[in-house]
Amino acid sequence: MSLVFAGVCSHAPGITGRADLADPVARDGLYDAFDWMRAELEATRPDALVVVAAEHFANFFMNNMPAFAMGMADHYQGPIEDPGWLMIDRFTAPGNRQLSERLIQEVMQTVDIAYAEEWLFDHGIAVPLHFLTPRFDLPVVPVNINCQGPPLTPLHRAWTFGEAVRRAADAVPERIALVGTGGISHWPATPDSGKINEEWDREFLDRWCRNDRDGLLGYDDLTIYADAGQGGFEIRTFLTVSAAAGGAAGTVHFYRPIPIFAVGCTIATYALE
Repeated sequence: MSLVFAGVCSHAPGITGRADLADPVARDGLYDAFDWMRAELEATRPDALVVVAAEHFANFFMNNMPAFAMGMADHYQGPIEDPGWLMIDRFTAPGNRQLSERLIQEVMQTVDIAYAEEWLFDHGIAVPLHFLTPRFDLPVVPVNINCQGPPLTPLHRAWTFGEAVRRAADAVPERIALVGTGGISHWPATPDSGKINEEWDREFLDRWCRNDRDGLLGYDDLTIYADAGQGGFEIRTFLTVSAAAGGAAGTVHFYRPIPIFAVGCTIATYALE
């Protein structure tokens, strides 16, 4: 079939875990945008949802840190964090091992990718699923890009990976939805937690919406770290979706710095042809 949906969203744990501390107008605006995204995703009637995330040393650590990894199982459990902290109950999300294997085989034609038959979802996937598949009835194919352990996956390789994901989606009969989750600017688990560089975020989102390959690949990790924090390394997930969208135009449906959530909260999609 083909890719039927492509979008990005934030995944910060505070979005659910500190909801009661947020400005109600900002929180409700973000929640409404998530609800809109869920409805748009459901309207495309996907057979599976590929979630490209940056996990946080939940499954991969410095003794085994693949540049790219994809889940290959019939079910996944989460959240790995304390449900009382994340405010998301334990869940089992369906997978599709056979579909994952076919996607992996196609991606492998151009990109070296690891696979995992066991995967515990942390907030990087659990928070988006909480809003986008609240009944946990849509098969999920989890993907991790190394945004956390140097040497990080190069930006241009994340782009190449996105092209491979699109080719794989086009090669299977199932209808595939794709969501990238992450930043944008944020400084998690540091004294600067809650700091957000709105100007940097809006410039990045402008490049993202124009699907400006050169502009998106023009960033480098030293300036990302200085201007957007170590959380800014998660733009790799957004770049993957850009490449998979194949030049489509994007729209930001919600962006607002919400310091108690420690990130510039974002909901954006591409208009696929």
